[in-house]
Amino acid sequence: MTEQTQKKYELLKDDTVNHHGRTLYRIKALITFGSVAAGELGGYIETEKNLDHSGNARVYGDALVRSFAVISERKMIFCASNVGPKNRTLTVFNGKYGLIVTRGCFTGTVDEFLSKSKEVHDDKTHHGYKLLIEVAQSRILN
Repeated sequence: MTEQTQKKYELLKDDTVNHHGRTLYRIKALITFGSVAAGELGGYIETEKNLDHSGNARVYGDALVRSFAVISERKMIFCASNVGPKNRTLTVFNGKYGLIVTRGCFTGTVDEFLSKSKEVHDDKTHHGYKLLIEVAQSRILN
């Protein structure tokens, strides 16, 4: 972070999750930027190095960002919790070659995810995933 870059969020030391032995901290917006209002809560990050203070990048909902992952301008992430038959988390983010979807042990493109979902889930579950992907695409790409 340069001296000219205003700090846009803080780590909440009293709102944490343990993810595979690592402590992640919920973030809170200090200023209004992009579509984020000052005071709005975001997802969880391990360190300030995981989220750029410049631009309009953000971490939504209950998304987890850790290790060497970095969220910066135009690399947004969408997360929906308690979805699917096992009530797990669906995460969609902008990768090097397009949107990437993770859900449980699956990681792949949107097309790969929807194809696998259609193969292994009933119509209701698959339809729910399709709707969540549409929302994620709308949030990330627009």
